[in-house]
Order: sequence, then C-alpha cells, then structure tokens
Amino acid sequence: MANKKMLNIGIDLGTTNILVYVSGQGVIFNEPSVVAFDVDSGEVIAGGQAAYNMVGKTHGKIRVARPLREGVISDMEAAKALLKYIFLSLKNRKDLRNSYCVICCPSEVTHIERDAMRDLALQMGIGEVLIEEEIKAGAIGSGIDIYSPEGSMVIDIGGGTTDVGVLSLGDVVLSQSIRVAGNYIDQIIVGYIHKSHNLVIGQKTAEKAKIETATLLDHVEFNSEFRISGRDLVTGLPRAIVITSEEVRELLQPVFEEIGRLVMSVLEQTPPELAADIVDNGIVVNGGGSLIPGVKDYFEELLNISVNIADKPLTAVVEGTKVLLQNKGSYLNNKHSRE
Repeated sequence: MANKKMLNIGIDLGTTNILVYVSGQGVIFNEPSVVAFDVDSGEVIAGGQAAYNMVGKTHGKIRVARPLREGVISDMEAAKALLKYIFLSLKNRKDLRNSYCVICCPSEVTHIERDAMRDLALQMGIGEVLIEEEIKAGAIGSGIDIYSPEGSMVIDIGGGTTDVGVLSLGDVVLSQSIRVAGNYIDQIIVGYIHKSHNLVIGQKTAEKAKIETATLLDHVEFNSEFRISGRDLVTGLPRAIVITSEEVRELLQPVFEEIGRLVMSVLEQTPPELAADIVDNGIVVNGGGSLIPGVKDYFEELLNISVNIADKPLTAVVEGTKVLLQNKGSYLNNKHSRE
C-alpha cells in the first residue's frame, strides 16, 4: 500500500494576525490573533475574526485575550488555545499524524515558549514540528533567495515588533528587534486623541484611523480625513471629531526615526562583504507597516540604498513557510535539491 502524501502546515503566529497554510489547500486561515473564553467553564467560544469582533464589547462572562503582545507571548494559555482552535478546524485532521508543521513566531519569543508551542502541536497529533523566526520566512516569502551566499536585509514592520535581519546561506546572520510597530502606533493615536481632543477611544478605532490616514508623504502629496467617535472626557457623552493625515504624519515621524536608528545599528554590525551585497541588492520591507505611503522613500533617503516593498507584505511569512516545509528548514536540504 502506497504511503500517504505528507500534509504540510505552515503557521505565521503574528502579534496581530495568525495565518495558516496547508499544502494542496493554500492559506486557509488569515484572521486576528484573538481568542474568546467563557469565564465560568474556561472553554474557547470564538477565535480569530469572531473573537476580534468582541473586543471592547464583552460582559463579565466572556474574556477576550490577545496571546501575543509586542512580539512576545503574554498569555501562554491563550496562545495554546488559539493554536488548538486552528488545529481542530483543519479539514484533514485525521491526516495530522502524517504531517509536518512549521510555526513561525517573532524573534522575541523565548525558547521555553517555542518548546511549549512545539509540544502543543505534537499533542494535537502533528507528526513533526519546526519552530522558525518570522524574519527568515518573511524574507523567503518576499522573493529573496536566502540560501545563496549573497547577503540580504529585511525590515519587517509588524504588529508587535519591528524586526531587522541580515540573512545569508540559509539563515539569519544577525537581527535586532524593537517593540515599535503597528500596535505602538495605535497606542500613540489613542494618547494623542485623548490629550489633544479630550476624547477617549479604543485601540480598534485608532487602528482604523491609522489605516485610513497614516502617511509619511507630505501634505501636498497625500491628504485624507477620518471621523473618530468616542467618549468626551468632560461631559462623558459620545462625541465625534475629524482627524487628518497631517496630524497622523506628525505622530509617525518619531516612530520611523526610531525604526531608522534600528536599521542603522544592524547595518553598522553587518560584515563588510554582506554589507556590499546589501548595497547592490537593496533592502526589502514587509509587514503591515510597509503599506504606509512614503515608507520606501523614507528609508531610501535615510540609507541611500534602494528599497523595495514586498509584493505581498501581509502574507510574506506564511508564503515563506512553503519553502521551509519543502526543505524542512535546512540549508543542506535546499542545497541538495538545487544540485
């Protein structure tokens, strides 16, 4: 009897969204990294988008949790519950024992947390499990041949962290990370609206405002407005204001200055031969933050190096898992397959 074809599963365990790729099916899950529990029983009642829709709107019998915050697992039980929720939703659950799974997580996640995720996957019946860094998978998913002897640099502006990495010969040569990314920008917008407009808003509202108005381009090139509703600090009643792209651009400037310093720090530590490759090949930016208008121009002006935005910046990591699944993350496997 012929052996069953191995089922390959790639998971991008991001701070903001979790994406799941299954061989033969494509990306089957692309939803917020949020899970909702029944407080009394502790059972999961919703995950992904359904749980995200509950944020800020629950009563005392429902707890909504974000497993990852600022690139680290802040709630291990919630992380395990969300992964279990996804594994149970797979169509071919009976084939899990003949499967290989790559879980990509932020570089800040500890070895203990990685081991816990690996153990959970094995407990769910997964045959083999590999834990990889998002920066590596994201580089592959952005179209970079990280297995070549040429150096490449990737800037991943995600939800919880911004990761900057230099890769060569199939692995990360050096990388650094800061907790300044999409969620941090949301918090800055919340604070600004509070202080400047005496209005209390939630992070979901701030995120919508960011998506609609965020830009690094000057006022002449890009201008938009967004209506924000919240609770008036003085009267306690609901009230709405309008925020402009010019206001948000001023909030973004110091954020990207900090990211720029991180990139400069990594470049300063990059070995000369790899640095020369980066000058020739340019830098790739992925993650949700790369979608902000003006990001490419900002980094090119700062670094005097060509910069490209990944074709699919939001799904680059999970796209990269396809290659990692084919060669089980090994440089040698990839090397032999190309000879």
